[in-house]
Amino acid sequence: MSETTGAPATTSAASYKTAGVDIEAGDLAVEMMKKWVKKAQRPEVLGGLGGFAGLFDASALKRYERPLLASATDGVGTKVDIARQLGVYDTIGHDLVAMVMDDIVVCGAEPLFMTDYLCVGKVHPERIAALVKGIAEGCVLAGCALVGGETAEHPGLLGADDFDVAGAGTGVVEADRLLGAERIRKGDAVIAMASSGLHSNGYSLVRHVVFDRAGWSLDREVAELGRTLGEELLEPTRIYSLDCLALTRTTEVHAFSHITGGGLAANLARVVPDGLHAVVDRTTWAPGAVFDLVGTAGRVERLELEKTLNMGVGMIAIVPAESVDAALTTLADRGVDAWVAGEITDRAEHTTGAALTGDYAK
Repeated sequence: MSETTGAPATTSAASYKTAGVDIEAGDLAVEMMKKWVKKAQRPEVLGGLGGFAGLFDASALKRYERPLLASATDGVGTKVDIARQLGVYDTIGHDLVAMVMDDIVVCGAEPLFMTDYLCVGKVHPERIAALVKGIAEGCVLAGCALVGGETAEHPGLLGADDFDVAGAGTGVVEADRLLGAERIRKGDAVIAMASSGLHSNGYSLVRHVVFDRAGWSLDREVAELGRTLGEELLEPTRIYSLDCLALTRTTEVHAFSHITGGGLAANLARVVPDGLHAVVDRTTWAPGAVFDLVGTAGRVERLELEKTLNMGVGMIAIVPAESVDAALTTLADRGVDAWVAGEITDRAEHTTGAALTGDYAK
């Protein structure tokens, strides 16, 4: 009997592995992810995977007169639970890159590099490699490098199949090309860029509606969606970084707004200066079927949907009226569905920075 009160007798020595952390599995995961990280590089990146820090040659910034570094960090939220349930791990990384790098590009910054953090209950090397594959592919789409990251195994805190992802990114913009509220003028046009679906926000509401309220399973075929519920919910977030940068090169842009948590009006208001007001006309587009599905299945009021989901708009560009044609042409050439959704007006008394008017198109 053990001399320690309440402690069970044991004849084996404790180890990190018996505590639930498998270092060998972690090493294998690193080896399996290396080929994907190599695909997400820029010429300024020095060294390879496995060092204590990622290295980026800052001498590349000498071409800037006054370089401003932009940084952002984010995660994917409860969308990771959909990936876990479906056993699909190679798309969630696109969401992570979009959430980080599309925040960075809002100020006009070029994405440079990103790091990731994966927290798992148990290291499954193939799953880790698939997660990193998705992040690397997302970095390619954003034009940035994946310079490193961390995988942490947390047995006892997370279940064996549970995981979460987060990332941080850095970009650069010339000081005199910084975009934002101070550039916006009355009469500017509000250009909306279509989302690829729900993106990566509002999944706590969505999961509550489809699982708890409607009692649906992820393999349910949904006629309105033309595919299974799981396929729709796991649709990757569109990455707009290079599309936005293309706009800044081809025409004048005053500001961008990344439509994430809080919805269109709240995120657009973040870049509208005092004294001005963004008016967005709902009649200029029809949200995708998934938004109506969530609203109907959960009896969610429209205002609540609009405060939570992107309602079919993933990014906003605010441009001078004379730049509209050039902006729409550039986006069309890049395969981005975009349209003029509103304008900037004087702010009337008792109004906020942005508002939606009219009823959605059918």
